[in-house]
Amino acid sequence: MTKAAASTAPAVPTGGPAARAGDLVDLGLRACEAFGRPDLAGRLAGMKARLADPVSHIVVAGEFKQGKSSLVNALVGAPVCPVDDDAATAVPTYVRHGDEASAELVWQGDEQRREAIALADVRQHVVENGTEGERVAGVEVRIPRAILAGGMVLVDTPGVGGLGSAHAAASLAAISLADAVLFVTSAAQELTRSEIDFLRRARALCPTVACVLTKTDFYPAWRRIRELDEAHLAAEPGPAVPLLAVSSSLRARAVKNSDAGLNAESGYPGLIEFVRDLVGGSAEQRLANEAAAEVVSLCDQLGASFAAEREALADPVSAQRVVDELTAVKSRVEQLKTAAARWNQTLTDGIADLTSDIDHDLRSRIRAVTAEADEALEKSDPADTWQEMGSWLQAKTAAELLTNYELLRDRATDLSERVGEHFRAASGVLLRTPTVHDPTPLAAGEVDQDLDLKKMRVVKQAMVAIKGAYGSAVMFSLLGSMVGIVLGPIGVGIGLVLGHRGLREEKKRQVQKRRTEARNAVRRYCDKVTFVAAKDSRDTLRRVQRELRDHYTSLAEELNKSNAAALTAATEAANRSQTDRVKRLKDVDAELERLRKLRARAEAVAR
Repeated sequence: MTKAAASTAPAVPTGGPAARAGDLVDLGLRACEAFGRPDLAGRLAGMKARLADPVSHIVVAGEFKQGKSSLVNALVGAPVCPVDDDAATAVPTYVRHGDEASAELVWQGDEQRREAIALADVRQHVVENGTEGERVAGVEVRIPRAILAGGMVLVDTPGVGGLGSAHAAASLAAISLADAVLFVTSAAQELTRSEIDFLRRARALCPTVACVLTKTDFYPAWRRIRELDEAHLAAEPGPAVPLLAVSSSLRARAVKNSDAGLNAESGYPGLIEFVRDLVGGSAEQRLANEAAAEVVSLCDQLGASFAAEREALADPVSAQRVVDELTAVKSRVEQLKTAAARWNQTLTDGIADLTSDIDHDLRSRIRAVTAEADEALEKSDPADTWQEMGSWLQAKTAAELLTNYELLRDRATDLSERVGEHFRAASGVLLRTPTVHDPTPLAAGEVDQDLDLKKMRVVKQAMVAIKGAYGSAVMFSLLGSMVGIVLGPIGVGIGLVLGHRGLREEKKRQVQKRRTEARNAVRRYCDKVTFVAAKDSRDTLRRVQRELRDHYTSLAEELNKSNAAALTAATEAANRSQTDRVKRLKDVDAELERLRKLRARAEAVAR
């Protein structure tokens, strides 16, 4: 074992964090093979695959017509995102590296069906054009660009349109899964209240946020706007948000004419440096930290058996005590694998409580939306306001779903940490954060527009009035003849008055009927959203439970094998002769020194 393990001796680390982490993981895998612990190699193999293809999602967000698409085009030096003065981006565009330029449609659905399209057709799917944009979840464009080669993915999102809009909910959901956010605002005016609110919520979802001031070549007073924006950003609590001023037009002309001076004036060199160094570097370092944590855990588990064996070899008198202690540890570790283990009970109870709380929160939010819609319908005629009501309802439910999703994500992360506390002291492994996906498409359905909300036409109103007037006139004429009074024109006048009153009552009845139909449509839509979202939440929490259960069950198995190896080594050490002890002690010290160096290298990578 000593000769085989000698290959784990670390060399001087070189390259970037991902490269150094990759070398570190390779050493860890070789150590697993040398020490006969293939069970410890599973997580390292998964980490190696992630390091081989690192992906950093950078979401470009902001209000409509602020220059988001132009910013993405200027960053990659190619017109990949359509820019239109009259229309806005309708679906997200994902720009990533590819050996050849290509594009794919990503359709909405559970399996996200993809369809290859020509680059020339990207515009008709990305820019608002009615029917098709509603079924497309996004467009993915691949181009051969050096800035994207390291795994960077730029996401051009639809305009926010206010914090409560459906686009804002979709952008915030994308931000919650992103590595960084570039919030775009133009130099036309200082940051608005809605932009500040969006930025505040984005920072709560993603720690790396930068603000980009665009169109500096269009507005001479852009420096004053930058000062005002910097003051607004400085007033916000938390770490400072950097503000970078750029001009996409100057950048495009600089690239076209290979003009270095104009390129520097555009401000893009500083933005590209920020994206590469701060954004790309932080994502790369995060992956490296995770890889280092896995190798540290490996060293701890491999070192446990050698440490126990060394103690038994160095002090034969205490050998039996070491064996007894490891036997007691074995009992505790085996208990971790049972359903009665504390971590398992915490997980089971926590998921049950979380499922109930998330469902209650969702239903409460949708009930509040329904009540707000009822109040608005009571004050208006759906024939006049239903179109706006449908758009508002979609946006409102999307925003409430996002808030419910944030609660689920935060509570699931807290649960993961509580469960992980039972393993932290024994293993020192990185706590696993459960995967929670974006629920926003659940609110993408259409509000029912097939309702009979038309007002009475003039002809029908006339017929209702004539019918009421004629009936009233005949009735009063008959009553007058019965008492011997001839009403004449007075009866006709009374009939006309009552006919007009009947018309008003009919209009009120029809307005009430339209309100009832509109309320029923609102409830059908909200019930559908609640039904689908509630099932999705339950499915998500079941996936979280399985992920945590499988992770910590596997960890318990690893701890059990590590303890069993330590117990075997200590037992054998107690039965060795003095000569064998001295020889074996040197080998064990050499193995511990190699593991110590490997652990030190992992800590250096994690910095």
